[in-house]
Amino acid sequence: MYNNNSINPNPKLIKGAIWGIAGIVLLIVALAFIRPWYNVWSQEMEGKAEFAKAEQNRKIKIEEAKANLEAEKLNAQAEIERAKGAAEAIRIENGSITPTYIQYLWVRQQSDLSNKTVIYVPTETNLPILESTRALTIPQE
Repeated sequence: MYNNNSINPNPKLIKGAIWGIAGIVLLIVALAFIRPWYNVWSQEMEGKAEFAKAEQNRKIKIEEAKANLEAEKLNAQAEIERAKGAAEAIRIENGSITPTYIQYLWVRQQSDLSNKTVIYVPTETNLPILESTRALTIPQE
């Protein structure tokens, strides 16, 4: 008995299978050679990216240092100008400082104090006048 359901190998089918297998083998061999080159190229690109990032960070730090230097120079110039103003004020006041002028400066300084500030003024015996009578005052209703 002969079975007709068996698969007859067609020459085109066999030829296509052989070419498919050869293509897969060729692809595997090509990948085996190309992959190391790709790894080297990939690592080189990663290195270049790291280098560019480090270079950018370095430039940022340099710019920050320049900005800090400029700020310090400006602060120094402001301090010099303040000192010049103070020296000029001292030079002007040098011949005209009198006890009355010192009292005037002290009174002018007191304008910055709050209303709750208590100032003790010494008497002739250099003892302050205490506020012993402050607690005895009867509050007004």
